[in-house]
Amino acid sequence: MPSSHPSPGLDSPRMGTLSEVPEEGPLTPSSRSPYFHHSVTGSATTFKAATSTTSLASASSSRTPSGTRTPANLVRSATARSASGDTLSGVTTPRKHRSRSPAAAKEKERDKDKAREERGQSGRDREGRNGKAAENGAAQQPTHRTRNTPHLPHSKDVELAPATLMHWSRAPVFGQMPPRGLRAHSVTLIDNMAWLFGGCDERSCWRDVFLFNTETMQWTHPNVEGDIPKPCRAHTATLVDRKIYVFGGGESADYYNDVYVLDTVMRHWYHPLSSNTPEDQRTCVFPPPRRAHTSVLFKNKLWIFGGGNGSMALNDVWTLDLSGGLERLRWEQVETRGKKPSPRGYHTANLIGNVMVIVGGSDGRECFSDIWCLNLETLLWSLVKLGENHKRLSHTATQVGSYLFISGGHDGRDYMQDLLLFNLVSLQYEPRQVAGKPPSARGYHAACLADSRLFVFGGFNGIEVFDDVHVLDLAGAAYLPQVTSFHIDVE
Repeated sequence: MPSSHPSPGLDSPRMGTLSEVPEEGPLTPSSRSPYFHHSVTGSATTFKAATSTTSLASASSSRTPSGTRTPANLVRSATARSASGDTLSGVTTPRKHRSRSPAAAKEKERDKDKAREERGQSGRDREGRNGKAAENGAAQQPTHRTRNTPHLPHSKDVELAPATLMHWSRAPVFGQMPPRGLRAHSVTLIDNMAWLFGGCDERSCWRDVFLFNTETMQWTHPNVEGDIPKPCRAHTATLVDRKIYVFGGGESADYYNDVYVLDTVMRHWYHPLSSNTPEDQRTCVFPPPRRAHTSVLFKNKLWIFGGGNGSMALNDVWTLDLSGGLERLRWEQVETRGKKPSPRGYHTANLIGNVMVIVGGSDGRECFSDIWCLNLETLLWSLVKLGENHKRLSHTATQVGSYLFISGGHDGRDYMQDLLLFNLVSLQYEPRQVAGKPPSARGYHAACLADSRLFVFGGFNGIEVFDDVHVLDLAGAAYLPQVTSFHIDVE
């Protein structure tokens, strides 16, 4: 349950010893919290604003990401192309016509009126799907970016490496790509398809769904229907029987505790638990709204840990019982035993057998290096005794057999680009040589393992929001995902 002593929140400008870790756009000379949204006045942070006590040097606030990642650069015309040759779709532009005879012109006007009505209906449909339709004749945001030809990766400064070494490279993606950078989004793997939802860029959050084929490297932008979630970031997306359960997250100063479910077969959204339901009509007590939390699935329950609620970091544990179907979802707060982790958000959680492993995170003042294990059978917390420590927040931790591959993140001072391997049997970090050109330093990215390859999507380095996809080929370590007969030795 939440700490009884409110600590400066993850998004509070009161950072103490933790260096600036902005999640919301370019660095500014004024010190502020890790998750401040520069486009919103007042406190738009994960936790309420407080007087800053941090002295940090940062870049000019006038600096914006270059290239095609800024939406303002994308909205040009129906045939606009990015610097990389990508075509922007979903943007309408008036076209000029040559003068005609009076009768022909009159008939043409009628055709134009009819076409405008059809476009208006199409725009309303698109607004229902994406929430970004044009208003008062303003240019509409592009729904996706089309690249017909993959950009094959090549780099003269990458040294040759043995075929047995794990190797980084940039994915040659193509298709109907997201029209912007990706930060604090979620990626859920089903078969060979990675389902990407939500996230934000320099200006706003999104509620789009994109699919990435991990075999062909092709992006697609599927049509989805139903009760589409509000734009959000820093939510959780958990796979349950080909359905993706989305909980929490937020946008600007808003925090959610809604539950949305995406049926990936029917491509239909459901909204079984809404924060708009009056408390006297709810069948159970809802968790406080939050973002930057984690979720795992164990015995037909979602287990939620930590995050931030707008004023303080959290270390409570909640379960969502899925056994009754969408009509009978039920929340319950769990009382754990033993000393528990300090309140935190932007940590990671992995289910290993019956143990939930928590790595790092931050409470807004300090970036943590500790690793905790919660036995979901006995509800007992235990702290792992580490031989070496690595502070991390906004990183990813992907299970690869008996290892956690911990990629990127922030260490309290800088964004990182290293890859850490944590052995789940010895419960210690191990060095491993990796070749190729890794993703640039970043946090707030997403990752998944598919066919002996680790995929990393997007991210943020304090200045720029990335839209790239990177691949780590396990090569000689491709056997690792097949290692399944082990357990974590905790009580």
